[in-house]
Amino acid sequence: MNPIATITGPIVPVLLYNDECAICRRLGSWVQASALGASGQPSLIARPIGEDPQALRALNPQLDIWDAYAHIHVLMPDGAMKIDGEAVAEVLRDLPNTHWFAWCFSIGIFGFRPCQAVLNVCYLILADVRPLLGCESCGSPSFWVRPFVTMIAWVKRRFTRVPPPDLTVHSTSFPVGTAHAAPPSAH
Repeated sequence: MNPIATITGPIVPVLLYNDECAICRRLGSWVQASALGASGQPSLIARPIGEDPQALRALNPQLDIWDAYAHIHVLMPDGAMKIDGEAVAEVLRDLPNTHWFAWCFSIGIFGFRPCQAVLNVCYLILADVRPLLGCESCGSPSFWVRPFVTMIAWVKRRFTRVPPPDLTVHSTSFPVGTAHAAPPSAH
């Protein structure tokens, strides 16, 4: 059963996340658990993307499955779609335990929203660093992250080396060709 196909006309925002990414899966399960209000009704639905591009297009005709895997998406009840930092801000606004501070993402100074800009940059950095944290399904690291990939690979090779085998002769070891000979005597 496709988890997306069960959504028909959402009345609350729907968070789409990459279920193949350990980071996205953990955050998606946290959002799903945090979304339950005092009434027991969810203020937001968190759903894995799945593998059916037609089911995604049924939710929003402009939604591409590969874009959904690469970036977080929140589908609003009115049909609008928010991505990246805007989607994170919307999730924080809708969760009962985080809405108390999410108002700061709406503050604007002459049309510029500084808190939202910081959130956008933080999301972009997280999106670029996800492959370093073990997510292979999120694509390859961005150009600026690649030197860190090489450095992390070197550190892993350097400090997680398998020790060489112990070649000391044990008391149960016999030299080759003398398997039937008596064991060496202790002096």
